[in-house]
Amino acid sequence: MLKIGVLGTGHLGKIHLKCINLAKETFELVGFFDPNDATATHVEKEFGIKRWTDLDALIDAVDVIDIVTPTISHFELASKVLKKKKHIFIEKPLTHTIEEAEQLLQLKEEAGVKVQVGHVERFNPALLALGDSALNPMFIEAHRLAVFNPRGTDVSVILDLMIHDLDILLSLVNSEVKHISASGVPVVSSTADICNARIEFENGCVANLTASRISLKQMRKIRLFQKDAYISLDFLEKQAQVVRLFDKQVPNEKLPDDNLMELETNEGRKYIHMSMPEIEPVNAIKMELETLAQSILEDTEPIVSINDGYKALKLAYQIMEDIERRSQSAAIN
Repeated sequence: MLKIGVLGTGHLGKIHLKCINLAKETFELVGFFDPNDATATHVEKEFGIKRWTDLDALIDAVDVIDIVTPTISHFELASKVLKKKKHIFIEKPLTHTIEEAEQLLQLKEEAGVKVQVGHVERFNPALLALGDSALNPMFIEAHRLAVFNPRGTDVSVILDLMIHDLDILLSLVNSEVKHISASGVPVVSSTADICNARIEFENGCVANLTASRISLKQMRKIRLFQKDAYISLDFLEKQAQVVRLFDKQVPNEKLPDDNLMELETNEGRKYIHMSMPEIEPVNAIKMELETLAQSILEDTEPIVSINDGYKALKLAYQIMEDIERRSQSAAIN
């Protein structure tokens, strides 16, 4: 069992405390640190756990630190934890700047510990339902829309919402980014509240991502198109749909027994198969914390590594830089 301490007990921090309490066979919750006295007093009463006022003492007392604080504080806290050679779970985005992320990468290597980044959509049941399916998408379309919530508007919608899909995108496409074209508009805040980004990869894959935090309804969907399949994932409703094309002429290709539709083509008869993979309900935050524990105990790479967090953050900043270039060009013209 690993001893764990939580830094930050805001809205998401409280959820982490609940999930850690549910993982009693994995973690011993030693306590939490939060500089806000009012919040800390409420959490002490609600959860019955110890509040530590000495951050260094809490870090020294545990094996793992769970950082669930505002992004602006991630680097300072994670640096302190890494210098004490403790394992880390850190919420997304990894840091506030690329330079900070690069420094954390170096500190992590020097510490020789495990760091997992909280890109929780990797543990969404809709994505997990695909299992070991062969994925080689050549076109990806994603929509992540949310109704307005003042919480989170201290950063652009790219870092607030789109970064989830950027992480998923990079985990699905095994290729380097070739070109980015993006546009974003600030509507109710000082940073972009709605953004569209077209990302082209060296292998020919193209992704079209849209994120908005000023929508009238919520939506979190990704559609994948590849040579032999169309895959639709609904992260909000936790549903998956897979449409595959089969060629009866291909030797040893076994056709499914149901939901087949024949299709006559110039290349002969083919079959379209539609399926909805079985969805197993999971507690995604509890699961991502438990997988970090597993990587520590088995000395394996976390499912969402610090490198993954860095790559998603870097791509997010490339998108924001392209938006800024377009904005400056428009102002000049």
